[in-house]
Amino acid sequence: MNPLVNPLWLKERLDDPNTIVLDASLAPPGAKPPVDTRARYLANHIPGAVFFDTDELSDHATSLPHMLPASEAFARSLSALGVGDQMTIVIYEQEGVFSAPRAWWMLRTFGAQHVYILDGGLREWIEAGLPVDSDRVQHAPATFAATLTHNAVKKIADIQQMIAEHAQILDARSAGRFTGISPEPRSGIDSGHMPGAINVPFTELAEEGRMKPAEKLRELFLAKEVDIRRPITTTCGSGVTAAVIALGLEIVGAKDISLYDGSWAEYAQHPDAVIEKNS
Repeated sequence: MNPLVNPLWLKERLDDPNTIVLDASLAPPGAKPPVDTRARYLANHIPGAVFFDTDELSDHATSLPHMLPASEAFARSLSALGVGDQMTIVIYEQEGVFSAPRAWWMLRTFGAQHVYILDGGLREWIEAGLPVDSDRVQHAPATFAATLTHNAVKKIADIQQMIAEHAQILDARSAGRFTGISPEPRSGIDSGHMPGAINVPFTELAEEGRMKPAEKLRELFLAKEVDIRRPITTTCGSGVTAAVIALGLEIVGAKDISLYDGSWAEYAQHPDAVIEKNS
């Protein structure tokens, strides 16, 4: 299933009480000048949209960034936002392709069935001549029963086994960080890559603020020698842009996709981690 929808598709459903829209914008780590995505949401959002705060909705019991929370905690948070089990959920971000796929992946991994991403995000919505507002949005609480899909999430032990078995691991970080030439944006973490990993920078999956069409994504994965018929695990710096690759794989029809939630932030600090560079 292609989870991407266009502004007119959303416009036709915007007044449907069974449809909810989430602004899942997240600023990249180390962004300069700093970007306050919540403030930008409050100033300008799709009518009726609520803010999906990825940082706030992540696990705060770990020092690792953006880790999935416990099912019960996620269920409470989503219910409070007004997200219900059988709702149609449409996610967007303010600019580019960066964080909306992470929200899509989180919701899907916790059992949401009808989750879509607005292709082109808020910018595409505005360019289509559709309205925005700055009203504060409060939906009535709903019931979201989160059930974790365990095989969608990989842990450090799984990754170590996958490396030993030469399984497919796709890394969404930049080429410089992957090869070890460029530093990581988080202090105290060395750059480089896992043995056998394939570098698929998430920026290569998008063009002009939108995901590339399916045929271009297939060409990209083929050029990287990725076999979409086999299991694939995606990773990145902190589990956010790994979801961009997961989205691209979903679009081209891959069936066995998982994401390493701890990603490089965890792996590079593990005492047994093997880090390769410049290859």
